[in-house]
Amino acid sequence: MDRIIETAGRHRADGVLERFSSLHDWRRQVADLYAAVRAMPEGEGWAHWRSVRDRLFREHTQSPLSVARRAQFRGIDCFAYDPGLRFSVALDPATDREMIELEAGKDGSVTLVPFALTRGLEAALGKELTLYWIDGYGGGVFLPFGDATNGQESFAGGRYLLDTIKSADLGCDGDGRLILDFNFAYYPSCAYSEAWVCPLSPIENRLPVPVRGGERNALP
Repeated sequence: MDRIIETAGRHRADGVLERFSSLHDWRRQVADLYAAVRAMPEGEGWAHWRSVRDRLFREHTQSPLSVARRAQFRGIDCFAYDPGLRFSVALDPATDREMIELEAGKDGSVTLVPFALTRGLEAALGKELTLYWIDGYGGGVFLPFGDATNGQESFAGGRYLLDTIKSADLGCDGDGRLILDFNFAYYPSCAYSEAWVCPLSPIENRLPVPVRGGERNALP
């Protein structure tokens, strides 16, 4: 019996090691990807972003796709690159915004603390967006958004533009303004599998216009 318990414990330990080592590798590769994109010209960086993400989704054990779907995966669908969807924005303090408490499945709850409003999007996209700080150890900047493509041309729950905990960040321009390039908008993992629970775009970050940049639903 002791040998059986010891073997079972070793198998559990091996599984934990494999799981977190794999997640560590995924996070490292995503961080390297965004670092490379920040150093590249706009269109070249976007093409590299797409290529690396396609490879990770197809090959990596942390892919949000099931093993069966990976075997048939042909690449993430995206709108054509539109240089008009790249903005450099200033930030103003967020006022009259409430903290948001969200359930995150096995990860418990997530608190989003609104800390900034963009200044520079309204003329093109109909309104400014709220940036959130994910409260918790280390924290991070989070920018989910919705738009008029949701539910038809793109995922109904909206998309992400910034999630610095996971290194999704295009940095700032030479004047210190935040770069928001909607060609890099991507789906939360829950768009691919019910095994994931993800924070979705709050009402205050739903744009009134269609944003045809970034990840989209597969064309028929």
